[in-house]
Amino acid sequence: MSDASVFRTRPILVVEDSDEDFDTVVVAARRGQVRNRLVQARSADEARGFLAAHAVNPFAFVLLDCSLPGEDGLSLLHDLRGGATNALLPVVVFTASVNPRDRDAFYAAGANAYHVKKVGFEDCLTSLQQIFRYWLSDATLPDPAALVALQRRAP
Repeated sequence: MSDASVFRTRPILVVEDSDEDFDTVVVAARRGQVRNRLVQARSADEARGFLAAHAVNPFAFVLLDCSLPGEDGLSLLHDLRGGATNALLPVVVFTASVNPRDRDAFYAAGANAYHVKKVGFEDCLTSLQQIFRYWLSDATLPDPAALVALQRRAP
């Protein structure tokens, strides 16, 4: 199995509290023929639970919204980058925020990409399909098992 095909079998964590926005992600995945299971977390705490539960079969990447109920996406990203297990898990921010301070804060915290949600439905679908294509087919991502082994050996 090639490296790219491994990522096509891993689930994708979608941290999004809006069911309508999650449904848009599902439609984009279907249209883009994404076969990965999409797991919706509606809060940062729920996302942490899913990440812990998927330690053996890690997610291909995280699609993260900025605005979440309670704790925001930036706080979750700080936690991910601070821990050994998910420190290098790709995190793609997908948000309505066009605020440059939000963008800069997410990149400073270790986001791999920052995408602003398009207003039109079809434009939003196209943007999501491009995200899926890049992170599941074009990007060469690290093997999570090898990363955990390397992190255990690090001083």
